[in-house]
Amino acid sequence: MYVCGPTVYDLPHIGHARSAYIFDVIRRYLAYKGYKVKFVRNVTDVDDKIIEKARLEFKGEDLKTGVKKVADKYLGLYHSALKDLGIGIAGSDIVEPKASEYIPKMIEFIQRLIDQGAAYAVRGDVYFDITQARNYGKLSNQSLDKMEAGSRVSPTENKKNPLDFALWKSAKENEPFWESPWGKGRPGWHIECSVMSSHILGDEFDIHGGGIDLIFPHHENEIAQSEAAGCKFARFWIHHGLLTINGQKMAKSLGNFISVEDFMRKYHDADLLKLFFLSARYSHPIDYTEDKIEESRKQRNSFDDFFDRANTWGILRKGIRAPFSDQDKTKADNICLEFYKSMDDDFNTPRALASLFELANLGLIFIAQDKEEAFIYIKSKLEILFDLLSLEIPPKPLLSPDIIAKINEMDIARENKDFKRADELRGILKAAKFNVSTTASNITIAIIREEDKK
Repeated sequence: MYVCGPTVYDLPHIGHARSAYIFDVIRRYLAYKGYKVKFVRNVTDVDDKIIEKARLEFKGEDLKTGVKKVADKYLGLYHSALKDLGIGIAGSDIVEPKASEYIPKMIEFIQRLIDQGAAYAVRGDVYFDITQARNYGKLSNQSLDKMEAGSRVSPTENKKNPLDFALWKSAKENEPFWESPWGKGRPGWHIECSVMSSHILGDEFDIHGGGIDLIFPHHENEIAQSEAAGCKFARFWIHHGLLTINGQKMAKSLGNFISVEDFMRKYHDADLLKLFFLSARYSHPIDYTEDKIEESRKQRNSFDDFFDRANTWGILRKGIRAPFSDQDKTKADNICLEFYKSMDDDFNTPRALASLFELANLGLIFIAQDKEEAFIYIKSKLEILFDLLSLEIPPKPLLSPDIIAKINEMDIARENKDFKRADELRGILKAAKFNVSTTASNITIAIIREEDKK
């Protein structure tokens, strides 16, 4: 898998988080299904926006040094965001190449295109000749003739054709540059992905991913230059929909820019964002609102409630355990099967998420029926599925001796049919943020989170 990663010039926002999370879930699921997955997420650390940020943040310094400082700073913040979200970062099966590390190979690739007649150099710039692209527009489903009719060449460009795109840009005054056969300059944007993907994954690989906004021209141009260089390139393309905020495009100028850091500072729980992302198919657009995050919180709490009760069932005394029947096991297994069917259906996460809720609800029914083996079985299945979706499993509730004593007293009051005292103790425990439930022979405790009271 090759995924277009961040251009590191600003704080990572929740749109970046959606992209990273979607492809991390896909990576995890494919590995779970038995595939050996090599995952590449590139880092664009040579770009106009990075140069402009370096001019602003590191005035008076050498610009090339400033560019590196900007890239290092914001890549570090991107990695911190991934860590906060529990998303995989570079490791044995995740490769994270930087554009700046591949410039010599980009120069070789560009020269190869020139030698094959698919690119041409003009006064220090190098352009891809779009007439040499087979089926240009096939990914974005556009006609080359219509695209040419609606385009034009800027007076500052040296193109033969309006749709020709830059492979190498001649250096402007005071900008960072690298030496090349065509003079001092730096690579165009599109070339980095063709070069890094082919070098790490080979001339043909399975999946190329990115946002839907990259289909044209970025991915279209990647295909054109890679195929012209003799690469078969990607077999499958996966594009995720874009994220909006209350129906608007996210932008600092609109005051609706939400960084991952902002989100975590406000909500302190990455799973709320993940559950929100899972609520829509990856290919669809998704609109962020605080109401939807509150809905994610309720979902999170319902899962926590099951895990809490499964972990505290029979905490004081063990009653008669009801048997775990074949029928009970079949119910649980069928729900798990529906989860896998949903994920196999082009990673249909809303339907998969519905299966998780169904499984947790069945587990609560088994707890109420004192079917210990049954709900422990469901707990083990949920733990596997949570890991696949990178969701956090809540820790076992910690109960102090004082809380245990009050629960014990409440239990004795129930046995003695002193229901008034039992209710008083239940209220005291609830005020201490412990919600006690009882069956005929067992007690379970769930933590009352602040949000449960709303």
